[in-house]
Amino acid sequence: MRNTELLLEDPKLLNQLSDYEFQSVLLEGVSRTFALTIPQLPEGLYGPVANAYLLCRIVDTIEDEVSLSPEQKKYFCSEFISIVESGVNSEPFAVELAPLLSDQTSPAEHALIHVLPRVIEITHSFDPGQIEALACCVETMADGMPIFQAQNLRAGLATLADMDTYCYYVAGCVGEMLTKLFCHYSPEIAQHREQLLKLSVAFGQGLQMTNILKDIWDDAQRGVCWLPQDIFTEAGFNLKDLTAENSDEHFRLGLARVISIAHQHLHDALRYTQLIPAHEVGIRNFCLWALGMALLTLKKIRHNLGFTAPNQVKISRNNVKATILTTKLIGRSNTLLSLLFDFTGRDLKTPNWHYAQPASKATQLF
Repeated sequence: MRNTELLLEDPKLLNQLSDYEFQSVLLEGVSRTFALTIPQLPEGLYGPVANAYLLCRIVDTIEDEVSLSPEQKKYFCSEFISIVESGVNSEPFAVELAPLLSDQTSPAEHALIHVLPRVIEITHSFDPGQIEALACCVETMADGMPIFQAQNLRAGLATLADMDTYCYYVAGCVGEMLTKLFCHYSPEIAQHREQLLKLSVAFGQGLQMTNILKDIWDDAQRGVCWLPQDIFTEAGFNLKDLTAENSDEHFRLGLARVISIAHQHLHDALRYTQLIPAHEVGIRNFCLWALGMALLTLKKIRHNLGFTAPNQVKISRNNVKATILTTKLIGRSNTLLSLLFDFTGRDLKTPNWHYAQPASKATQLF
């Protein structure tokens, strides 16, 4: 039985592991959720998808690092795009970046930067089509995220279209990348490529919006709000006044409307999953586990609109186990999946309010 924390503390020891174990240990350190879902993928997809998540996490680490100036973040993001595309200069990049990381960056992310050259080496062991998919995603994310990092977000994003665009840069492009990898893996899946690519953006947006809703108050403590001002203004609440103490019924009405929008995106995520052939159980599990946990999180938020901390709306281990068990039982049946989704999310729609898809940059891509 391996000691993940011990391995993360010793980059030399970590680098001695096989590619599979190396990426597995890093995933356990930086994301328990993806450490659970990615291993469900078939053997031909585990390596590229695990690597893709680690590449995206490196971009996140750069963007979230409090000790870096906006100019430094832009520099490191630009350099990292080039490294992922070319496979060269990863060693000096890691040597330059690692000492700049503060204690606010997690030990696992420190370790990830130290072993970045090995991550890139694995990236360039894949087929050219897989490398292109990963590099395109990293470029989109690394170019897009600084646009929002440079803004004053204490009072939220101006519009729902801005929220859509932000979600595309941090999650929608990941959905596109995964779709490209799935299509590369399976000619049968590739038959639905264009439809899957469109739905993948909504899939990513639904998951990201769920995270935004869950983390409202943690973000507020950092002086950040990712909610759309226009939705809350229409509901009668000004996000400039947002604190846990004054989240009145108007704020909760706006919150319910955003939940309803996220629910619609998750419905598109279900449609995405239903296009995956039933016999591709691993890929379906990967999608359904993420979808199920997001749907249950939305339910918890909807039933507790006055929550003031993420742990109050965090789903339990029993919820996770139930999601996994249910997926194993009915995951191959599109009909049963639709019935279960409709039943579980029956109270997530906001009565007498219709969401019209805004013309965001994300939707204009198609």
